[in-house]
Amino acid sequence: MTGDERPELSIVIPCFNEEDNVRAICAAVTAAATQHARSHEIILIDNRSTDATREILRELCAGDPRIRAILNNRNYGQMRSPTHGIYQAEGRAVIGMCADFQDPPALIGEFVRQWRAGAQIVLGQRRSEKASPPLRLVRHVGYRFLQRYGDYPVIPGATGFGLFDRAVVDMLATWNEPEPFFRGMLVESGFRLVVVPFDRPPRAAGESKNGFATLFSFALSGFAGSARSLLRLPIPLSFGAGAIALLLLIATIVSAVLGGTVWPLVGLTVAFGMFAPLLLCLGLLGEQVRLLAERSRNVPLVIEEERINFPPARACPSARAFVSRR
Repeated sequence: MTGDERPELSIVIPCFNEEDNVRAICAAVTAAATQHARSHEIILIDNRSTDATREILRELCAGDPRIRAILNNRNYGQMRSPTHGIYQAEGRAVIGMCADFQDPPALIGEFVRQWRAGAQIVLGQRRSEKASPPLRLVRHVGYRFLQRYGDYPVIPGATGFGLFDRAVVDMLATWNEPEPFFRGMLVESGFRLVVVPFDRPPRAAGESKNGFATLFSFALSGFAGSARSLLRLPIPLSFGAGAIALLLLIATIVSAVLGGTVWPLVGLTVAFGMFAPLLLCLGLLGEQVRLLAERSRNVPLVIEEERINFPPARACPSARAFVSRR
């Protein structure tokens, strides 16, 4: 597609069982994009929904040629599918956002304004979010870990909701990342970045697909850039060893207070306390081995089952379905 034919703005919305939200989010995004962009397209990429989402996507595409759909042949997770959708967009700028209104469409205008003012990446940053104390603690520890040991700065509260210039998308599409931690890649790329703080609204309808286990897995993938595998086994073992070390420490203190024997407990506490970080490091090394193996395979981000409403030059169901990074 030539530069003249490209829409000014592409909005990419990943979907998984969003039958309660997909019509409303399309209407809201269409209204905002029509107001703030000269031309636009909306790409909805479905991660093998099991509800009526796919049928609704077909209806939306039939009613508006600017709405396009990619239907994956299975669920490829929250890293690969959204990133694949972004790489298929042709706009001069690309916005990535969720389907459940927790990424407010009202910010599209501000994103476009910042982009036209010279920003190449505009990221929404949540000021606050309702979450359980354990989840808040995990997020806090995770951000501190990345700030301390990461290869590049992280932006707390930035989930990947934002706008990316064409140059940014084209550059990241050349990176051979089998499990793309896209929000980290954006910062790592070094392009001009602007942050727009916002208060994240509650989910419009339906239930969140992000339970604690999902978020924990996503965080680990962000740390090591890979999917779950047997090579990750040392990581939960390290947490188990750490928990045992903590219990043994408590038992040592209680035994000392009561006048009991403490040295055997001290030895066990030190042993488990040493094993915990060693196992964690081993697990992260395993993640890197997994990453190298995936890179050598050159596995596509997703395999598409079908494309709807894409122009003929971008349809290519037999080629682009497999060559998913460009």
